[in-house]
Amino acid sequence: MRLFEITGSQVDEHDALAPLAMPGACRNGYLWLSLTREEFRTALSDVQGILQSLCGTQLVDLHVSDLLNDQLPSHYDYTSQYDVVVFRRLAAGHGPVPADGEPRLARGGPPVLRRVDTRPVGFAVFDRVLLSVHPDDGAVRDSYAAKLLAAARSDRTEGAVPALDARAVSARVPTGPADLMLRVVNQIVDAYLDLRRELTRQLDHWQAELIDPKSRFTNWSALMEARQSLHRLDEICEDQRAAIQDWIDAMETLPPPSAPPELRERELLMVRSRDVLEHIERVVHHVRRLEQNAETAVQMHFSVQSHRANDIMRVLTALTAIFLPLNLIAGIFGMNFEFIPLVHKADGFWIAMGAMGVIAVVLVVVFWRKRYLARTGR
Repeated sequence: MRLFEITGSQVDEHDALAPLAMPGACRNGYLWLSLTREEFRTALSDVQGILQSLCGTQLVDLHVSDLLNDQLPSHYDYTSQYDVVVFRRLAAGHGPVPADGEPRLARGGPPVLRRVDTRPVGFAVFDRVLLSVHPDDGAVRDSYAAKLLAAARSDRTEGAVPALDARAVSARVPTGPADLMLRVVNQIVDAYLDLRRELTRQLDHWQAELIDPKSRFTNWSALMEARQSLHRLDEICEDQRAAIQDWIDAMETLPPPSAPPELRERELLMVRSRDVLEHIERVVHHVRRLEQNAETAVQMHFSVQSHRANDIMRVLTALTAIFLPLNLIAGIFGMNFEFIPLVHKADGFWIAMGAMGVIAVVLVVVFWRKRYLARTGR
């Protein structure tokens, strides 16, 4: 459990929930309550008390169930008081596998696919509170918390110098719960970049092995599981894009603020939302390209094998055509007739062998010039 009070460019981390529920707490800023699912289940009553004290409302039961669900797909929901965003992450996981979860995509295929962690991260966005519920490892929370504290220290160091633009501070420390949620989601999406490099490298290796005509690829079960995993990755990314698109649509339906500072903040929030959506679309495009490459590699493998079989059959056919007249000559001289030309001559055998050799050489030259015996370029 990590609890942050953010006021302007100042970030303070608290150790307990109880002080945050006191009247007057977080008067000029907002809170980030970051818990794992087990911590959220244990401290649910205290969290509901803080939400009631600061926001005048509590999470409804169905949204509590959504935040505790470890297998929920990415989606967006809302009430008149708060918004709920569930976003499944795509990252190389190293933590323990929960008994009721399904963090791994496949048991076979490239090793990186067996380590993809797709458990969801849930957000409840209030006016003064951001509640985020993470998997047990809390990797996303800890990673962004380190960036948030580093940004706050940087702002305090530069505080003596007046900022030329008030947005310079907001570029480092989030201005509100919605901005903070979008930054965490953006970090989840960008975490796919490291996974993308490794996944592309391993699938390219498989592609080269499938296309190589000299290879004898036998790991078809792993390849099928890899294709299924990539298809599921595509579905997860589509759910991510749909959730953020629903969030943007809901933001666009809100009435515009009357005050210029609030209007400017709304515009910056929309810009960040569209930026996150653009990152997700790039991930969707890359996953689909990997899926298409895997399918293309399989098709090219069978095409190469078919072409190789055609080359072998062409050579065998040419060799059969070369020996066919030789078999004819041997069959003629093998007939049981008493009078056959050259049979009773001393040099008849060598004449027949010479004729067969000349015919064979002539046919080889003809077939070679027609490229029936030449190897086709790979």
